[in-house]
Amino acid sequence: MKLVVTGSIAFDYLMSFPGKFTEHFLPEHMRRVSLSFLVDSMDKRRGGCGPNIAYTIALLGERPLLMATAGQDFSDYQAWMDAVNIDTSLVKVIDGKFCASFFCSTDQENNQIASFYTGAMANAGELSMRTVAGIKDALVIIAANDPNGMSQWAEECAAMGVKYIWDPGQQCARMEGPQLKSGVTGAFMVICNDYEFELIRQKTGMSEADVLKQSPLLVVTKGEKGCTIHTTDGIEDVAAVTPDRIADPTGVGDAFRGGFMKGLAMGAPYRVCAQLGSVAAAYCLEHLGGTSHAYTWSEFKQRYEKHFGALKLY
Repeated sequence: MKLVVTGSIAFDYLMSFPGKFTEHFLPEHMRRVSLSFLVDSMDKRRGGCGPNIAYTIALLGERPLLMATAGQDFSDYQAWMDAVNIDTSLVKVIDGKFCASFFCSTDQENNQIASFYTGAMANAGELSMRTVAGIKDALVIIAANDPNGMSQWAEECAAMGVKYIWDPGQQCARMEGPQLKSGVTGAFMVICNDYEFELIRQKTGMSEADVLKQSPLLVVTKGEKGCTIHTTDGIEDVAAVTPDRIADPTGVGDAFRGGFMKGLAMGAPYRVCAQLGSVAAAYCLEHLGGTSHAYTWSEFKQRYEKHFGALKLY
């Protein structure tokens, strides 16, 4: 199965704050906030939803096709992706712009405050699903990217009958209700975390049951509490895998999505797909950044079976 991944290509600037953000918010002054957090460390890492998801898929033995826009500072990043078996042939480099940039501070309780610079991501709408060879037999994930590009790709996939996953992610805060609802309509699967689903609910008025009228599968992730799979047959909870250590939560949700897509490519039941996602997420959580970890399929399978039992090859 061809796996097509769309999502931002970015550089992550990851900072750690040696305290709790919540201790510095004054409820009586929330109408006028002026805060600066002195951080202890900063790392620049390869990031972006697209490469993060694609990297996990590649680690699990597939060759994902990444479709995104990148800036003039992309060459080293592209060389790395080519080396780890990510197909970058559909990435378009935008002259005169830099890659998108994610600036994120994490406190002692793993709360995050982040800003995102659009950069070349703003040109994502210049790409079209209609130009992708073999697209009608592919599984596409439409992850956080330029909102107009995301909406365009969802419409194209729906029009062509392409199986796609609607994953609005952090763009739930930016997108309007009609955009979010349009992406849900016609999707094979909708995935978001519990906070993002509340935004979708508020902006679209759609409940879990309403989403299932448009899409046969809804997956809501809940951090250390695992995830909940919603289908018309019922609801099933899947536990998270406890990490050996916690380094940084950046990219953990993307790793989960990559593991889930590997399961779909295998033809596995949704429960197994989510379990694969949970194992992939644990590996990511144990390292700084979304693509700094690595494992073999044998190591991954052993860890899966330690938590969930024998992994059947479907």
